[in-house]
Amino acid sequence: MKISIQTIPHHQQRYNTVGDWYSDKINGTVRIFVSELDSWRYELLVGVHEVVEAFLCMHDGVTEESVDQFDKQFVSHSDEPGDAPSAPYRKQHCLATGIERILAACLDVTWVEYEEALERLIIKREELENGRKKAE
Repeated sequence: MKISIQTIPHHQQRYNTVGDWYSDKINGTVRIFVSELDSWRYELLVGVHEVVEAFLCMHDGVTEESVDQFDKQFVSHSDEPGDAPSAPYRKQHCLATGIERILAACLDVTWVEYEEALERLIIKREELENGRKKAE
């Protein structure tokens, strides 16, 4: 088993998310991409969440394609797509969030501040993308 966790600039994410996962079908690596944040602790929390969510989805037969399709159609920046009752990976996302919250407490991360930092990235990209659409 290979797991790769890499931080990248937020604008390089496949879509407007701070954490993304997929399986590289060629070499079998589960690849996790985490948006660069101002804290290694925040980046670790996102990365751990994505690892847990990815492997729970694989275990439970939830496909990457269904997760990606749902996420890309989700329009609210103030809510997590995986928290939505209709999310195909809701159970896996919620379990990953529970582990993320426990780890946050161990790392002395204030959850509200952490969520605000993630939301700022989402909102900033949303505003940039909306500005580009208006300019076209």
